Amino acid sequence: MSEKPTNIGLVSEGEFPGASEAISKLLSPELVRAQVHAALKEDIGAGDRTADLIRETAESEVRVVCREEAVLCGVAWFGQVFRQLDNQVRVNWSVGDGDPVSAGQTICTLVGNTRALLTGERTALNYLQTLSGTATQARRYADAVKGTQARILDTRKTLPGLRLQQKYAVTCGGCHNHRIGLFDAILIKENHILAAGSITAALNRAREVAGDLEIEVEVESPDELKEALAGNAHRVLLDNFSLDRLREAVGINNGQARLEASGGISLENIRSIAQTGVDDISVGALTKDVRAIDFSMRFAD
Repeated sequence: MSEKPTNIGLVSEGEFPGASEAISKLLSPELVRAQVHAALKEDIGAGDRTADLIRETAESEVRVVCREEAVLCGVAWFGQVFRQLDNQVRVNWSVGDGDPVSAGQTICTLVGNTRALLTGERTALNYLQTLSGTATQARRYADAVKGTQARILDTRKTLPGLRLQQKYAVTCGGCHNHRIGLFDAILIKENHILAAGSITAALNRAREVAGDLEIEVEVESPDELKEALAGNAHRVLLDNFSLDRLREAVGINNGQARLEASGGISLENIRSIAQTGVDDISVGALTKDVRAIDFSMRFAD
């Protein structure tokens, strides 16, 4: 794969390949700069005392190596770290967001001020390891349902402060975004139904306030599904349904609403769930049970 020289940290549309339309509207150069600024402030504080040991004008070349098979994600945030520390740092990428990488593969090289490279190393790698971990997990789930009609969706169970980044990583891994937050869709869950009095009452009230927002309602039994369908629900979340009940629900629905399975989903059972005929499967583990990918930054010999 050929290398792609990049002005490090400059955010453009090409640096968010495959992002959903909703995420693309929210991600911006200004947002990425603000996110990275906060991360650097958290790490550096009053100054990098250890980097002060290095001669101020020293320059070095380093390479970033992935130690395991993964799907890469986080290029824009990684680059922005060094952009803010020293905009003269240069980078050459050999892969981009959404690309598979193998164990031992060099994903990029950096050349520039040694202090800046050392100061930014941990923050930059934190972004890569976390977002690549999310993208890699998403790819596993996407691969598990290949050949079925089901889409795999993320949830709001994200790491605090990393909502948009992780949802972007989900699409890099081949899965799909559910709602971003509480503002862009209405999801009527058990407690909303209890507070409203019934599924029907909750749906009626939701239509009064929704405007153009999508409305989804959670049900916990076939009878509740029938009530939701009688109330003209267009999207229904089937909470913790067994495989038999999922198949029953698909039959009851008969194409009326979009059905989403949720609860107790794992890599071991997701294909069986997809084969019941549901349209979507939401998986909190895409973003909440993330194992960081092992990257390291090494100085050139």
